[in-house]
Amino acid sequence: MGQLVHPLIAHWPYAYGGPIGDADIKQRPEDFRVREQLGFDLTGQGQHAYLLLQKQSLTTEEVVRRIVKFCGVRAVDVGYAGLKDKHAITTQWFSVDLKGAQEPAWHGLEDEHLRIVEVTRHTRKLKIGALRGNAFELVLRNAALDPVTVAARIALIRAHGVPNYFGEQRFGRAGDNIERATAFFAGQYRPRSPHERGMLLSAARSWIFNEVLAERVTQRTWNEICAGDVMMLAGTHSIFPVTTLDDTLKSRVAEHDIHPTGPMWGKGELRSGGDVAALERRIGDQFPALCAGLAHWDMRQERRSLVLMVQALQVEVAKDHVQLAFSLESGAYATIVVREICQARAP
Repeated sequence: MGQLVHPLIAHWPYAYGGPIGDADIKQRPEDFRVREQLGFDLTGQGQHAYLLLQKQSLTTEEVVRRIVKFCGVRAVDVGYAGLKDKHAITTQWFSVDLKGAQEPAWHGLEDEHLRIVEVTRHTRKLKIGALRGNAFELVLRNAALDPVTVAARIALIRAHGVPNYFGEQRFGRAGDNIERATAFFAGQYRPRSPHERGMLLSAARSWIFNEVLAERVTQRTWNEICAGDVMMLAGTHSIFPVTTLDDTLKSRVAEHDIHPTGPMWGKGELRSGGDVAALERRIGDQFPALCAGLAHWDMRQERRSLVLMVQALQVEVAKDHVQLAFSLESGAYATIVVREICQARAP
């Protein structure tokens, strides 16, 4: 038995009335599988080697260090699209700028924790966020879940999605990333590296976004269009403001073609208007140190969809476990889907 996942974020409201039972998550590495889906086609040619690696019990940073040592390159020559969980079996892409050097014998990278799935080439480095999404396969063990109730909840999620909260991973153990970000902005803590500084800035933005989304969930407007909203075209980062509500826009929301957004806080004015902007400012005013710190570090005002649609969602309920399979867009969290089904216990 483990601890309930991140009690710090338990106060963020649920879309469908809360968990319908509980279960154990990530009891074994094979219980949590992730495979990256690149957002572009690889050419098969170029000075950048692209490695699709399956890792277990390794962080993404640990894999980068292995590649750097094995290839004799700099860390800046290695690219990846996103960080992946250590306590899981994850399949992700890495790029290596070989600068014309001879192709290494890649099998020398492999051991019991790291396996090469595919090797190819491309013309440019792999950048953070350059993903279409991720495919997940999860096993929830010791599950106290009724199959009929699970089926009804899955139907709601398929039809309407889930609130697009940032997951507990963003905030550190017991939320200490927010504490450190606050201390950093106050000059009372110095990040150990540019990576940690970026992590703290991201945590602060994510916290404010989650608080705004929580208010929209409470008001039951997280997946509805409101005057003053900024809408995002599904599957893109293209946004536009709503000046006048009409039936066409409402139909597009119902069809999940567009979604309302919330603020990724930073320097400058909010892009929303009316009551939506008033709500977002009210939430921001509750965290003045975070807002001021983000502006000071020149983070820009950006937007993130309030709605997360879950693609290809499949579920199998057995006597003592549940298997889930689904795909999510880049930047979304599988644990946010799970929390709308059950209360998960981590090891």
